[in-house]
Amino acid sequence: MKVKIHTLFQYLLDTTEAAPDCVLGLSLARSPRLGAFMDALDPDLSLDWNGQDFRGLPALRDHVLAQSRLEGVCARADVLITAGAAEANYLAIRQLVQPGDHMVIERPGWPQAAVLGQAIGARIDVVDRHEAEGWRLDPEALAAAVRPDTRLIFLTNPNNPTGRLMDADELAAVAGIARRVGAWLLVDEVYAGLEWEGVRAPSIAGIYERGITTGSVSKALGLQGLRTGWLICRDPGLVMDAVILRENSSEIMNIMGEVIAEIALRPERLGPAIQAARGEGRATLDRLDAFVRATPGLAWERPQAGLIGLAHLPDGIDGDALARRLLGEPWRTFVIPGSAYGMPRHIRLGVGGGPEVRLDDGLSRLADCLSRWPG
Repeated sequence: MKVKIHTLFQYLLDTTEAAPDCVLGLSLARSPRLGAFMDALDPDLSLDWNGQDFRGLPALRDHVLAQSRLEGVCARADVLITAGAAEANYLAIRQLVQPGDHMVIERPGWPQAAVLGQAIGARIDVVDRHEAEGWRLDPEALAAAVRPDTRLIFLTNPNNPTGRLMDADELAAVAGIARRVGAWLLVDEVYAGLEWEGVRAPSIAGIYERGITTGSVSKALGLQGLRTGWLICRDPGLVMDAVILRENSSEIMNIMGEVIAEIALRPERLGPAIQAARGEGRATLDRLDAFVRATPGLAWERPQAGLIGLAHLPDGIDGDALARRLLGEPWRTFVIPGSAYGMPRHIRLGVGGGPEVRLDDGLSRLADCLSRWPG
């Protein structure tokens, strides 16, 4: 079946040429410049990929294990470097799920799994996270959705887009549910490392033998343009299946992306970069939280982790209508409607980026747009 576009990507395509003045909802930390890495780049680096490891630079894979806190649990061979977490998710889902297989996904959650599952012809059950419960994943609801023939469970932690964080006990419970039926459990961790409440959760690849961890340098490090992510799994067959599928599309990662990502993940650079992202993100989150609480009719569950959250709109206001109205004159401000995640009464707000997103101006324009809403 043909892969159909999901609402989030459709909105991005529709608005890509709008050239807004302000952005509310940027989902990655402030992006560094290439010059920050020039001191560590070798000008004699060959850009030919012949002779390179199809699974990714060995040093980069070692760094991935270290930052995921999986050293001693997973081996270098358990890591595959991919074109972002999106490719990692794609490779795993496409190889694991066949027509008629059963999948369980969350809502709200990253829409990629639903799009791919529908294209494959899988049977999909959705477990809803409820705002009134702080967007927590209800283990009883998950257990009820999982069947004896469930092939794959797809989750995000921290949850994308609410920022709800599952802790070690919750992840162990989820792994137990998957283990009872032998289901694969894929947890996308693109926002790991940016925890505002509590500590970083353990990666599922270290908890469950059929656990698959995906992540990238895009969000916490702001290196989205490198398109460098990873898949981690202790099952050698799953990793090799991903290598085989990727060989029939992109074949191998781009050398420059891998090299710069390896530099960025070196311990002496990673620590300061994460601290900077956390400091800036927390300060911006405080400003955003104060705005939501001070704006009549607007409400949210403050994200426990990550750089985005869902804000509930005042009665009578639809997220799509607000996003498109706000993008026009006189406001010229970009925001993602909650319908991208199956939440039409919400908008996505984010704390990412630097001064160029003009967050404070954007918030003022959002407040003005809401105050002038018809009726």
